[in-house]
Amino acid sequence: MDVLCFSHLRWDFVYQRPQHLMSRYAENDRVFFIEEPVWQNGAAKMEVKRPALNIYVVTPHLPDGVSETNPLQLQQKLLADVVKQYKIDSYVAWFYTPMSIDLLAGLVMPKLVVYDCMDELSMFRNAPVEMQQKEHELFDMADLVFTGGNLLYESKKALHDNIHSFPSSIDKEHFQRARKTGHQPADQETIEGTKIGFFGVIDERMDLGLIDAIAEKCPKWSIILIGPVVKIDPAKLPRRPNIYYLGGKTYDELPNYLSGWDVALIPFAQNDSTRFISPTKTPEYLAGGKPVVSTPIHDVIHPYGDDGLVYIGASVDDFISGIKWSLEIKRNPEWLRSVDIFLKDLSWDYTWRRMSEHIDNALLQNQRHLSGVELS
Repeated sequence: MDVLCFSHLRWDFVYQRPQHLMSRYAENDRVFFIEEPVWQNGAAKMEVKRPALNIYVVTPHLPDGVSETNPLQLQQKLLADVVKQYKIDSYVAWFYTPMSIDLLAGLVMPKLVVYDCMDELSMFRNAPVEMQQKEHELFDMADLVFTGGNLLYESKKALHDNIHSFPSSIDKEHFQRARKTGHQPADQETIEGTKIGFFGVIDERMDLGLIDAIAEKCPKWSIILIGPVVKIDPAKLPRRPNIYYLGGKTYDELPNYLSGWDVALIPFAQNDSTRFISPTKTPEYLAGGKPVVSTPIHDVIHPYGDDGLVYIGASVDDFISGIKWSLEIKRNPEWLRSVDIFLKDLSWDYTWRRMSEHIDNALLQNQRHLSGVELS
C-alpha cells in the first residue's frame, strides 16, 4: 500500500536514512514524502515533484504572515487535496518527526502508523518546545517503532511494546567504489599533502575547535570538509590554509572524494545533540577502505571501536595519535580484511528486509484486531 512519510529532512538535502528506506519501499508501492512547509509570498499551494519512480515529494508552500493557528489548517487542507487527487485510500503513515502527527486529522485512518526515530530531535538546536510532548503522543499512536541506534533504543524501549533497534546501515557497493584509484574531483585534486576528510552536515554537532586545533598543530595535513553548513554562522568556521570547505556534494559524488583521502574523521562534539546519534558515515568510510578516527560517540565505540575498526579519541592529542595510527593501519591488509568481515552482512537491503517483516507482522496484527472487533 502507499506510504505517507512525514519528514523534517528534505528529500534533496543530504541522502541518508529516510531516502535509503523510502527508495526501497518505492520498489513496490508509492511513497509520498511530505516535507515541512516553505514560506513565500502568494497563495498557499502544495508542490508535488516526482524525482524517481513511485516517489512523490510533497512540499507545502504557505504564505508569509499567516497566523499561528492557520498553518496547520492550511497544511491539512492541502494534504487532503493530494490524498484525493492521487486516490490514496489505503496507506501507512510513517513519521520521522513527531511535529507532523496533527496532519493526519481529517484523513482516512492509516492501516499502520510507524515511527522511525532516527535521532533525539528534542536535543537539536532550535527544536520546538513541544517536541517531547508530540513524541509521547506519537508513541501512543504508533503501531510500530524503529530507532536509528542502540543507545537511542535503550532510552526509548520502555515507551512502546513493539520497538526495534535498526542502526544506520550502508550501500556497500556504492562506497566500495572509493577503493578504486582514479581521478579525483577537480576541487580536491589540487589539494596537497595528507588528506584528512569528513562528509556530512556541518552544524552544531561538529567540534569545530577540534578541527581548528588539529589544523594548527599539523599544518602538513589537509583537512577537507564536505557538506552544507546549517544552523551555525559560517563566519565562525575555523579558517586556516590547510582547512578546505568544498560545500555540499551529491550522494553519487561522495565515493570519488572519499577515494582521495588518507583518513576519514567523525569529529562530533560531546553534547546533547550527539548523545544518541549513530553516524551512517562510519560504515560508509570503512566500505571505502578508509581508516576512521572518531570522538567517543556511543554507537561508534560499540561496536566499531570495540572491534578495533575505528580509533576513538577524546582530545586533540588523541585525535592526532589516531590519525597517525590510521596512516599506518591502512597499509595492513589484515585490518581491511577485518573491516570486510564486519561489513559482510551489513546493508540497507538487509535492514529493509528485516523492517518489512516487522511491518507485515504489525499489519497482520491490526487486521486480526479489527476482525475481532467486528466479530464481537
